[in-house]
Amino acid sequence: MRNFMKYGLMAAMVGSALSFGSVPATAQELELTITAPAGAGGGWDAASRSLQEALMATGNAKSVQVVNVPGAGGTVGLAQFIGTAKGSPNQLLVAGITLVGASISNKSPVDLTQVIPLARLTGDPLVIVVPKDSPIQTIDDLLATIKTNVAKTIWVGGSAGGADHILAALVTKAAGADPAKINYVAYSGGGESLAAMLGGQATAGVSGYGEWEGQIKSGDLRALAISYPEPIEGIEAKPLKAQGLDIELVNWRGIFAGPDVQGADLEALKVAVDKTVKSEQWQAILKTRGWSDYYAPSDEFKTFIASETDRVRTILSSIGLAD
Repeated sequence: MRNFMKYGLMAAMVGSALSFGSVPATAQELELTITAPAGAGGGWDAASRSLQEALMATGNAKSVQVVNVPGAGGTVGLAQFIGTAKGSPNQLLVAGITLVGASISNKSPVDLTQVIPLARLTGDPLVIVVPKDSPIQTIDDLLATIKTNVAKTIWVGGSAGGADHILAALVTKAAGADPAKINYVAYSGGGESLAAMLGGQATAGVSGYGEWEGQIKSGDLRALAISYPEPIEGIEAKPLKAQGLDIELVNWRGIFAGPDVQGADLEALKVAVDKTVKSEQWQAILKTRGWSDYYAPSDEFKTFIASETDRVRTILSSIGLAD
């Protein structure tokens, strides 16, 4: 009788495992696809591929692929992710403050409340730059240029309503000009906006510091200021706040699971991500990329997104980019 119960229990366990065959037993068995809702060369693409590298290097996933789905500040990729990743144990999305802003300014039917926050990853300074041959030498010079003719001051950066756009609008407002009249050219990938800057097609540009660090250090771009509240070691450009402007903006990025992912599936993803972002490999990537560690676990990240959405909505409303 005792053996019968023993084998009956084993059979039940095997049957249960077979019925949940899509559920990974451990994080190491994960076969993941990460959606970067932007083109190649931008911050989300770089974060996705860096996370891909770290997940594989640490052995916290069996395989990882990255797909780019650009458009409308990330809302095209988000909408596709919500549709295909529902309940999926092997799909992830990288997104951040730019997608929060784009969802609001574009009146998108999708936003980050419809996916599951796994972890906040990085929180980086944005940098304001001008081409190396520009007569603009300082942030005060840029403010004077904007005040003289806001419409002829051409900005380039990421998607409309995103972090880059928000910072450009805040600087325009600080110059005493109408931010609703800003001449902002949005690109879905960092490579395109960089090309516009290097080609002399813009007055000023905004991007994550790490994305343009090479061109800043080579002298092809001149950094006027960063948006972080405090100075950052290794970055010569001073914060806007240290230059007399009451402006700070953190360009954060995080990782998300699809809607309705739960139970063992969700736990495996949380474990894989948390172990990876606490690893030596991830810390080395942060250092190489010039990114700041802004880690927060799932519950804390969820609360942060709610407050950040309210803050971004208030900023966008104040500069005419949202109702």
